[in-house]
Formats: sequence, C-alpha cells, structure tokens
Amino acid sequence: MKKKKIFWGLILIIALIAFILLAWKCISYYISKGPNTESYMENTTTSPVDSGLAENHNINWKKLKKDNSDIYSWIYIPNTKVDYPVVQASKGKDDSFYLNHNIKQKYEFAGSIYSEKQNAKDYSDPVTVLYGHNMNNGTMFKTLHNFENPNFFKKNKNIYIYMPGQKLTFRIYAAYVYDDRHILNSFDFKDKKVLKSYQKYTLNPESLAKNTRKVKLNLQSKILTLSTCTSGAQNTRYLVQGVLIKNEQTN
Repeated sequence: MKKKKIFWGLILIIALIAFILLAWKCISYYISKGPNTESYMENTTTSPVDSGLAENHNINWKKLKKDNSDIYSWIYIPNTKVDYPVVQASKGKDDSFYLNHNIKQKYEFAGSIYSEKQNAKDYSDPVTVLYGHNMNNGTMFKTLHNFENPNFFKKNKNIYIYMPGQKLTFRIYAAYVYDDRHILNSFDFKDKKVLKSYQKYTLNPESLAKNTRKVKLNLQSKILTLSTCTSGAQNTRYLVQGVLIKNEQTN
C-alpha cells in the first residue's frame, strides 16, 4: 500500500513539474516583451518614421559588428515595426540558433531576424529567405500580417535592406499564406525550369489569403522572402515577397 502511495505521489510530482514548465512556456510566449528593441535602435540614430529616407539608415556598423560578427545587414519596412539587424549563424552554430537567441547571442524567446547558411549574405541568390517570429506584442515579424489588409498592401510597397556601404530596395509584390515547407530545401533554384516555375507561382499564389502587385520577373531577378508563422494552422506560414529593384552605394 505504501509503495502504491509513493508511486502515485511521484507521478503527481512529475505531472506537476511538467504542467509548470508548460505554463511557463505559454506565459513567456504571450507576455514576452520580445527583443530588446532599445538595444537594437541605439545602433541607428534616425527615427523609424524618417529612417526609410536615410541614405544608410545611420547604422553604427562598427558597434554592431563588435557586439556580434554574425550581424551582416539590417531590414526596415516603413509603417511596420520591422526595423532590425539581420543575422546568420556562423560556423559552429546550428542554422536555427537565432530562432531563440538575440543579436547578443543570449537566449531570448523572441529570437532574431535571421537567414540560413544556404543563402549568401549579399542577397545575390535567386531567392533569399529571412525568418522571424510572429510575436503577440507586435515585435519581430508580427506586423508583416499588416499586408493581409489590401489597402495597407497597396500603400506600402518597399522593403529596405542596409549593408555597410550599400542599400537595397525590394518592391513588395506578393503577400500570402503558404505551407510550412522549407523553401530552400524544397526547390532547386539552380535549375532554370524550377526557378521559373516558382517565380510564376509567387506572382499568383494559390492562396485564399493573398495580395499581389504586378511586377516582371526573370532568371536574373533577386527575390526576398520574409517568413513568419500565422495565427491559424501550425503547418502554415505567412510570406511577404519582394523583388530587387534598386541597388545603391552609400557613404
């Protein structure tokens, strides 16, 4: 009898611990303050309203690189909260390292905006994919969902990518719900037929929740894909895609 009591007591303790851990995870998700935005923004001196007009976003690259050499660019989308450094895990780190680490390489639920090693860090690939969490507090890639609104999509056309001495402008042409497949693993973009087929799909995605804009794509086009979770099915992602229209040198 005593053994049974001890057994069920242990089961109860294990269940209680599991419940506490699960509750902590859920609470962290819903009330997390997200990334330390102030630490990000102290590296740029312009306000979010004006920064899209700045030649180089006034980014202190020297300080950013000193903080973390994995930082290689900065993404800014006007009228959203997307205004962050972009990282890519260096050798020795898993591709998903920045899924739950901030730009100072410390554990943080909100993670960072990041690309995987399959992509070059100069945005020269046919398709570059950047990932970011859909944080409930509006940070990271949450405000990409603004593009679900047709009026917002119509009025907001550009994504700006900053690199030391360089500014890239991408024209947003598609925003839609997609499945959760790993895009870079699922398509061989070195195959011209595959690339053309994929480009054609992105111009008119098979999605009920989509907004598109007419652009011309060819084999030399550089597509930037921003990927985040949806609030719907777990196996779906929300994508915002733009094509490179301008590559400028900055001071």
